[in-house]
Order: sequence, then C-alpha cells, then structure tokens
Amino acid sequence: MLAALRRDVRAAMDRDPAARSALEVIVCYPCVHALCGHRASHWLWRHRARLPARALAELTRMLTGVDIHPAAALSPGVFIDHATGVVIGETAEVGADVTIYQGVTLGGTSLDKGKRHPTVGDRVIIGAGAKFLGPITIGPDCQIGANAVVLKPVPASSVVVGVPGQVITRSRPRPAGTVPRAGETALPDLVGASLQSLLTRVARLEVLAGGQRTGPVIRPPQAGVWHGEDFSI
Repeated sequence: MLAALRRDVRAAMDRDPAARSALEVIVCYPCVHALCGHRASHWLWRHRARLPARALAELTRMLTGVDIHPAAALSPGVFIDHATGVVIGETAEVGADVTIYQGVTLGGTSLDKGKRHPTVGDRVIIGAGAKFLGPITIGPDCQIGANAVVLKPVPASSVVVGVPGQVITRSRPRPAGTVPRAGETALPDLVGASLQSLLTRVARLEVLAGGQRTGPVIRPPQAGVWHGEDFSI
C-alpha cells in the first residue's frame, strides 16, 4: 500500500505542473487524500471488514468529494486532477498511470450483482465530465474527450469523443508504454468536420453548376470560423 501511495504522489508531481514539491502534494492534494483513503478502505474490504471499509470510504467522500467504492480496484499511479465529483463504482477496475479529471463517472447500468462497472486499461486519459456506463473495457493508451458518454468497448490507442462516444483509432499510435499527457492529441470535432466537408462539396457543386442561390446560405468555415451573418442569432 505504501509503495502504491508513493507512486500516486509521484504521478501527481509528474502530471500537474502546479505541483512544486512532494510535501505540497501530500498535504494539499485531495487526489492523494482520496487515494490514500481508498487504498485503506480497499484493504479492509479485502479482509472482509466490510462495514469499516464502507464507513472509511464515506468519510473519504465527505472530505475530498471523490466517491470510490472500497471494492473498486485502482492500480498504482492513478492521478485524479482537481478530484471533485469523481464516482467509481464497486466492480470498476482502473489501470496503472491513468489520469482522471473532475466529474468523471465509472458507473453501472444494471441492478444485478456481479461485474457491472467499467474496466479501464493502463495510461488512459479521461477528460472532465466523461461517463463510462456498464461492464465495458477501455483499452490501454486511450484518450477520452471531455463529457463523452462511453457505452461500448474501446480498443487500445483510440480516441473517444461525443455523446454517445464515437471511437476514433489513431493513424499514428503512441509508442507502447509511454505515459500520455493531456493536450498532446487534438480531439477531433466529428460533427463539425462532417458539416465542413459537406458544405465544401455543396459550394463546389454550385460553382460547377453556375447556379445562384437566394436567401441565407451557410458557407464552409474559413480558418475554423463560422461567420455569424449566415445564422439567425
């Protein structure tokens, strides 16, 4: 447990540019406090002290704002940035060196006992507000966009964006074993990219046809900017 906590502190120092020292992380970071409380409650749970484990988990939730069931399995090196509003269910499993931002939920969709929460692979980045629902598996080295709702398994080295989450495989996968950094991969706008492609094709067809359109016309964006005169706002 102590080795896991030391790795948790190191993960916070490595992945948060605001961290200035190990002492600051230990004293001031609710992420570390939440993980410390969880690892203690998880130890109690595994040794069948279920009521003390739940009581410690509830105390940890009240102090840190992070709700982790004591039965959930968290590997070393997890970093919960800002550590507010994170919920991790009973049968969830989180791999090593995973980065979780605020408001993330690893939840279930069934009232049946047994495996009903997600399994997250190593070195995954989970953006703020993302939701994982059900006994799905997220492969290692994935990046989950903010507010994505993930309802199906995700293969390794993929990007997920949108509601419901759309899986996008990387054309150039990250080297195996490297710890991901937030912001190193641009998250695509699937709807925006599709609309831009369609509008560009329509504009080209109009030029070829030599036709003139009347009324408001939505044009393809220029340099990523959608011009407001085309919209009734």
